[in-house]
Formats: sequence, C-alpha cells, structure tokens
Amino acid sequence: MTRNNSCLITPQPNALGLTKRVQGIDHLGADITLNVVEERPLTIWLNGQEIVTAMTIGDYSEYLAVGFLSNQGMLAKDETVLSVSFEPELQTIVVRTDKPTNYETKLQKKTQTSGCAVGTLFGDIIETLEGLTLPNSKVSTSWLYSLTKQINQMPSLYLSAGAIHGTVLCKENQPLVYMEDVGRHNAVDKVAGWMRGNQISGADKIMYTTGRLTSEMVIKCALMGIPVLVSRSGFTAWGVELADQVGLTLIGRMRGQRFQCLAGSERLIYDRSFEGEEEDQKHRRKSAQ
Repeated sequence: MTRNNSCLITPQPNALGLTKRVQGIDHLGADITLNVVEERPLTIWLNGQEIVTAMTIGDYSEYLAVGFLSNQGMLAKDETVLSVSFEPELQTIVVRTDKPTNYETKLQKKTQTSGCAVGTLFGDIIETLEGLTLPNSKVSTSWLYSLTKQINQMPSLYLSAGAIHGTVLCKENQPLVYMEDVGRHNAVDKVAGWMRGNQISGADKIMYTTGRLTSEMVIKCALMGIPVLVSRSGFTAWGVELADQVGLTLIGRMRGQRFQCLAGSERLIYDRSFEGEEEDQKHRRKSAQ
C-alpha cells in the first residue's frame, strides 16, 4: 500500500504482477516494448456459495470481494464479516459472515452491464433504490478543479500502461482512496470494500471515476451513500434518469475547468469562476504530462 500526505491509498504502477512487458512493432514497423496490464479471474464465494468470477488486475482482492457483495445487496449493513480468505493458487476468495447464505433465486436473475471486464448486477438490486434519498451536501467548483488536477498528476497504471479505469473517493478537495482495475465497476467495488472495512460514511464524499456515467455506476454510488459522482467521460440516459430519481449530482466530461452537470445541479456552489480558454488549455496540458 502506497501512502502519502494527501491520499490514503494511491495506485502502485510499479507493483509486481500488475503489468508485464510485451514486445511488438509500431506503425513504422519498428520494434517496441510496452508495459501491458495483467488481468486474471477471481472467483468470489460468500460462505459456501459461489457468487461470481470477475476479471481483475489482482490487487486489493479483499476490498473487491467485500465491496462487490455489499453493492449487490448480499451483505447487509448490519451483517458481520467474520473473515475474508484469499487463495492465490486457486484465484478464489471466500467471505464468511455470521448469517447463512442462500442466493439461488437472486443469482438466477442476472443483468450483464456495460462495464469493462463484464460487469454484473444480480437480482432486484435496482428496486433497492426505491425510497432512497442522498444527503444534500454541497460541492464547490473549486473542489472539482483541485481534484481533477491532483488526480491527473498522480502516478497510475493508466499513465504507465493504459487499458485501466480508476475510481477515487474524495472529501471536499482531498483525494482519499484511489483504486484502479480493468473494469470501472471493480474499481468502485474496491472503494466500497475499503469504506465498509473502515466504517467510512459516504454522506460527505465525492466519487470520481474515469469511466462512463452509466446506470450501474449511479446505482453503486447511491448504494454507497455518496451524493456526488464525477467523471471525465460522458453519460447514458438511464444513468441520468436514475441520478434524478435518487437525488444524486451527476457531473461528466470534466476536463480542466470544463464540466457538464445533468442531475443534482442544486448542490453546486460556483466559488471559482471560469478563467478562460488559455488557462483551461494550460491546465489540460499539465494534466497530460
């Protein structure tokens, strides 16, 4: 785990097993060697029941398993996790709780989502949004500008190898936990697992993602109790509809000082004015370096 003064967990682009060197040629036929992200299957069990096999880069498997089960409604908030056991040779992780498990009916009702590395929603998870309301915490535009600048300048697998998504849990203008994976849904689940393990509330948090703002992302963010979801990517119509339904602030296409908000704009506080095209381009050039 990498720590610094500003972020509790940051990406580890040089960690063993996350990437491999692959040889090829470029558009001119010249030999090249690239850093390429590894991906491997991880089978998640809840007590004695196999739940799902996900493709993942293999870090923070415990957070991924617990977060996935929590976001699927298979781990209740008042349920005690007794142990989480990872078997690296079998690429299997078992979460054991103080309550019996029987999700045969729920597992039969599976929705394959638009997530990279095949996201999955089980059972009637969308119905759990009925009656859910999120805290009316405000978000300042100065926080958004600061967060995107900090996140874009952090070392990451995205910058070193590409083919990866990132999710960052933030509070005001402070990144707290930065997770990466081949699927944006996996990165979100890792954050959810960390939050549950450390008893962290989402009420005053912002979630930043590099992925699209789809229905799956909105559902998971809402179930985590986080009222603001920000992305440098775009929206889906159903994602916007669900955000409106639960009162979630949905901000997309966040580049430099530019963004678009399609839901929950009443939370925004414009405490920093747009500084013009020249300043915006300068910020984006620095972020790309």
